[in-house]
Amino acid sequence: MSNMKIKRGDKVVIIAGKDKDKEGKVLHVDRKSNRLIVEGVNMIHRHTKPRGGQPGSIINKEALIHASNVMYIHNGKPTRIGYKLEETEKNGKKVTVKKRIAKSTGEVID
Repeated sequence: MSNMKIKRGDKVVIIAGKDKDKEGKVLHVDRKSNRLIVEGVNMIHRHTKPRGGQPGSIINKEALIHASNVMYIHNGKPTRIGYKLEETEKNGKKVTVKKRIAKSTGEVID
């Protein structure tokens, strides 16, 4: 299992597959299978049976997409994500904090 650098709420662009060059917001992250759900991308049709007086229907919803097929968008451009360790003082003790950075600019993302 690899280290997934994408989080829920990030804006990403699809770099491979049928939805290449589409952008969207990450709705769900599945770290176990290294996949995520992106808003409006990889749409599938789900057929539901009629149950309890409800009529059957066809629902359009997003399916999982592998994390290697997306790229984070920083300042309108796709970029890779790296990590930077920063030491800060908290209650008189030195604490190391891991921050995400955009590799293209070196700016801290969060």
